[in-house]
Amino acid sequence: MYEWDFGLLWGYRWLFLDGLWVTVSFTVAIVAGGLGVGLVGALGLLCRFAPLRLASLAFIEVFRCTPILVQLIWCYYALPILAGIELSATSAALIALSCYGGAFYAEIIRGGIVSIDPGQSEAGAALGMTPALTMRRIILPQALRRMIPALMNQSILQFKNTSLVSVLAVPDLVYQGQMAAHDSFRPLETYTAIAVAYFVILFPLTLFVRHRERRLGSRS
Repeated sequence: MYEWDFGLLWGYRWLFLDGLWVTVSFTVAIVAGGLGVGLVGALGLLCRFAPLRLASLAFIEVFRCTPILVQLIWCYYALPILAGIELSATSAALIALSCYGGAFYAEIIRGGIVSIDPGQSEAGAALGMTPALTMRRIILPQALRRMIPALMNQSILQFKNTSLVSVLAVPDLVYQGQMAAHDSFRPLETYTAIAVAYFVILFPLTLFVRHRERRLGSRS
């Protein structure tokens, strides 16, 4: 029988805390970047200018239909060669995960925008607003309330996706856990502790998303 010994992990607590800080900070950055990419992508999909619409669609489908792990490795090894720039592992991971999340955010935002009654746009035009002003002041605020649960679900997935950046040696929670496991020869305890940490952070968020979904359902 295997004898569990979680007490041994106490000596690596600062390693885990550093990794958790990197993971949370990384998640905030890729969610913010992904939302920016997603908003641009969604507006591109709704644009009447066909080349821009097709470019947005191509970008979104490329990132939605290829594995995120492949994207991470490609951005780290291939992008610097093709673009003639230097990229750190952290920068490459930020670009890949922001674009990957942005592809999904774009569809969520587009769906939220088209769900608003067209009469709202007509009302903005009747008030003398430009299409951009109507979108910013009338359409997006209403659509955002409907999009919150879906956006939060995608953000939760983004948090979990950060575990993949360990393959580029970004010192996130999983990478630091690997260091602790190799040093302590206790991989079962180490990865169990990592799984518990993810669960403790994400479970309350999933409950909040369900609560928001129920509230939106009761209003509709």
